[in-house]
Amino acid sequence: MKILGISSRINHPEFGKGVVTNVTYKHYWVTFIESGLETIDIDSQFDVIETAEDDVDAVSFAEVESSLVQILKRWSDVTEVVHIADKWKGGKLILEPGDTSLKSSEIPIDKFFHKITMVRDRLRVMEQKINSSNLEEQEKIDLQQYITRSYGSLTTFNVLFKLKEQQFKGQSNI
Repeated sequence: MKILGISSRINHPEFGKGVVTNVTYKHYWVTFIESGLETIDIDSQFDVIETAEDDVDAVSFAEVESSLVQILKRWSDVTEVVHIADKWKGGKLILEPGDTSLKSSEIPIDKFFHKITMVRDRLRVMEQKINSSNLEEQEKIDLQQYITRSYGSLTTFNVLFKLKEQQFKGQSNI
């Protein structure tokens, strides 16, 4: 089966006439006259109106970029951008001592949040280093449990995160 190049024209039984605008190893992205942009399987049934000769890579740039990001996250200390929840932006953390003769202290909440996310990122790096170390399996498991409990202790700060998937997760009862 020959893969069509970008700008090939096709006639699809469901979507009608369209032009191939992107190709991945599994799909054509086709802009159809009637239904707009659709993704169809490379091996789906359609008639080829005109073939455009194009050196098509079997993987799209978006797929390569996504894979590279995953590799960097896993094997380096490159970190993702973590945003503070909008309601806390520009806020401050006020620390009031129990002794009223002492002065309170104010910390910009953005700065505090940055420190919290740095702790999280360093725990992740430690986790990766443990997993790739030459320690015995039981030692790895023991150290992983300490890290998981550390994440659990930090769940108090989840209220600061904009995105739920970036929050701390402790031990779950699965």
